[in-house]
Amino acid sequence: MKKKVLVGMSGGVDSTIATLLLKEEGYEVEGLYMKLHTKPGYHEIHQVRAQKAADFVGVPLHVLDLQEKFNETVFKPFVDTYAEGKTPNPCALCNREMKFGEMLKFADSIGADYLATGHYLKTDGKYLYQAEDDTKDQSYFLFYIEKDVLPRLKFPLGERKKEDIKKIAASIKGLESFASQSESTEICFVETTYTDLLKDYVAVDQEGEVLDAEGNVVGKHKGYMHYTIGKRRGFTVNGAHEPHFVTKILPETNQIVVGKRDELECKYVTIDRLNMFDDRKEFDTTVKLRYRTKAVPCSVKIKEDGSAEVILHEGVFGVAVGQAAVFYDENKLLGGGWITKA
Repeated sequence: MKKKVLVGMSGGVDSTIATLLLKEEGYEVEGLYMKLHTKPGYHEIHQVRAQKAADFVGVPLHVLDLQEKFNETVFKPFVDTYAEGKTPNPCALCNREMKFGEMLKFADSIGADYLATGHYLKTDGKYLYQAEDDTKDQSYFLFYIEKDVLPRLKFPLGERKKEDIKKIAASIKGLESFASQSESTEICFVETTYTDLLKDYVAVDQEGEVLDAEGNVVGKHKGYMHYTIGKRRGFTVNGAHEPHFVTKILPETNQIVVGKRDELECKYVTIDRLNMFDDRKEFDTTVKLRYRTKAVPCSVKIKEDGSAEVILHEGVFGVAVGQAAVFYDENKLLGGGWITKA
C-alpha cells in the first residue's frame, strides 16, 4: 500500500516542485494550503496559485484557516517582543506551532504517514541537517520544532540547489510561470518594513534620548522600536566623528544606548526555552546567533532549569536578545534556544 504524504503548498515554486517530486517517488500525495496571517489580498493570490499547482500535479488541495491561532501564537508575540525592546524570530515560532504543529494534526486527521514542505534542509529522522544549497538553507528556522516530529518529515528539496528547482519548473509546460514568480519575503506577513506594521498596534514613533555607555544624553532617536542591536543609522550623536551602533535598548524609558563597534562585541550568551535533539549537557560545538551569519565555535553548559550558558570562542558583533542561538556540529543541527542575555 502506498504511503500517504501531506505537503504544505504555498503557491510558490519550492512547494510546487516538492509536491511533484513526492508524486514521482510514488507516494499518495495530498496538499494543504494554510491561511495564516491576515495580510490584505495575500491569500486571494497565493491560494489560487496553490490550487493551480495542485490541479497541475493532480493532488487534492485542502485549505485550513488558522488565522486566529497564528495571531495568538506568532503575530502577537512578534509585536510584544518588539515592544519589550527585543528582536523576535517569528518564523521559528510559526514552524513549531503552525507548519509542524497544526499541520501535523491535520496530517493525522487524514491518515497521512508523513508531512513534507518545500523547505531547504535535510533530516534522517533523528536530526536536522543543513541543505545542500547553503545559500538557501532554512535549518536555523526549524531548530524549535518538536523532536518527536522528526521521523515523520520529508524535505524533497534538501539535496537540491534552488537554481535546479527553478530549471525544473521552467522546463515543464504549465509550470513555467512558477519559475519566474517573485520570491516570498523572509517574514511573510511584513509588507514593507516591520515598523510600518507595528504602527497599527503600538506607538512606534516616540522621540527619545540616545545615551552613551556612561548614561550621558548624547543625542535623539525616533522611538526605540525602530532599532535593533547593531543598527548604526536613524539616530543622532552630538559631535560624533565615527560611526556609533546601538548596543542596548531601554524600552521602559524609551532610550537607546550607543557605542563604538568594539562595544558591540559579545563573548557570552545565556539562552532559555531550549529545544535539543541531542542529549549532552556539556559540550563544545558551533553556534549561529542570527540567520545568515557564520557559526562560531563555543562551549555549552545546559543547566537543570533548562537554560544554558554559551561561551563564544571568538567575539560576535550585534547579538540581540530575542533571537535564536542554534547549535551545529558541522552540518548537523543539535538544537538551540532563545537568547535572554548577551
